[in-house]
Order: sequence, then structure tokens, then C-alpha cells
Amino acid sequence: MITATRILLVDDQPMIRTGFRLILEAESDLTVVGESGDGLAAVADARSLQPDVVLMDIRMPRLDGVEATRRILEAQPATRVIILTTFDLDAHVLDAIRAGASGFLVKDGPADSLVEAIHTIASGEAVISPRVTRRLLERFAALPEPASAPPSLNALTQRETDVLRALSRGLSNAEIATELFVSEATVKTHVAHILEKYHLRDRVQAIILAYDTGLAVPSTPTRP
Repeated sequence: MITATRILLVDDQPMIRTGFRLILEAESDLTVVGESGDGLAAVADARSLQPDVVLMDIRMPRLDGVEATRRILEAQPATRVIILTTFDLDAHVLDAIRAGASGFLVKDGPADSLVEAIHTIASGEAVISPRVTRRLLERFAALPEPASAPPSLNALTQRETDVLRALSRGLSNAEIATELFVSEATVKTHVAHILEKYHLRDRVQAIILAYDTGLAVPSTPTRP
């Protein structure tokens, strides 16, 4: 028997929570275990309900989605958080990544992308919608140079470095395998080694590492 993925919905607008609930509960392997109307309630509800995945609005009263994500993951590292944003790239998305969020979706995206994202996150991967990925990379281009020296990538082999560089471009395992002329299983192994060596939660944080170290350099921001 397959255990359903347990989901906590966090948004200060009840109509949005209701819409997401209808979409998710139409799936036999997903179940909504609770709803929270603000960040403080989300932290308490996550503690009591123990969800597998939290759909987290980034802008809320009392406590925003970034700090709520940080508090939830400090107490429950196994929980996965998907940030929901109205904009292609909210000003706090980068902070939420550093807080441990495993995915980002825009609220006006198609229903099937939400379901797919939850399945992906629940399996231990990370996901960022293409629109958010593009904006995220542009935001890196606008950041000032770090005051301190970036971390070293000396722990990586040359092939792991190649995989990390490809990850930073938003490529999937299958796309990386094609580009590097290796199997998809080999790519997965390299990704796992990168995460293990730098104590990273998932692919999203690996992308952050690539930009923090200067391995990846985004192009100049462009208009949508």
C-alpha cells in the first residue's frame, strides 16, 4: 500500500488554500493534512501535523514565509518546503533558498505543474519553475561581489565540477547525461556526491554553491 504524501497549505488567503486543496485532493497519493493562515501558525501546525511537504506563501502577516521555512526546517529537517509566490521572483526568494526551501512555484501556474512539483519534492529532489529559475539567475547577476572569500570546490572531481556547472544552468539529470555523454544513473551519482561533500540539502542549494564560488556566472539580466 502506497502511503499518501502529507501536505500542509500555508497562505493568508482562504480562497487560495481552498483552490490548492481541491487540486491536490483529486490525487489519490496526496492528502492535505492542514491549513495555516500565517507563518506563526504554520510553524505550530508543522510541528503538530508532521507534513511531508509544506506549500508556503512567501508574504504573510505575523511571520513571513522565509522565517517560517527556517523555523520549520530547523525543527523538522525531513520536511520539504515549496515556496509559492505571486511574482516571477519575489524579493525574498533567494533568502528562502538559503533558509532551506526545496522548490519555488508561481501561484498562477498550471495545476498539473503543482502536482508534479509535489511528487518531485516528496521524492527528495528539488524544483523551480522555469520562470522563477530565469529570474533567480538574473538576480544573481545583480548581486554585489561577496566580501569574504568564496568556498573552494577542491573537494570535487573534474566530472563532479562539470555536473555542478550544468546544474547551475537548470539542466535535468537527463539533459546533463546527454551533454556529458554519460548515463543518467552516473549523473545521479555525481549529484549525490556533490550534495554529500558540501552537506547540501538538494539541487537548489547546489546551484547556490555554483554561484557563490564563481563556477557559474549568470548572463546580464534581460527583460521578460
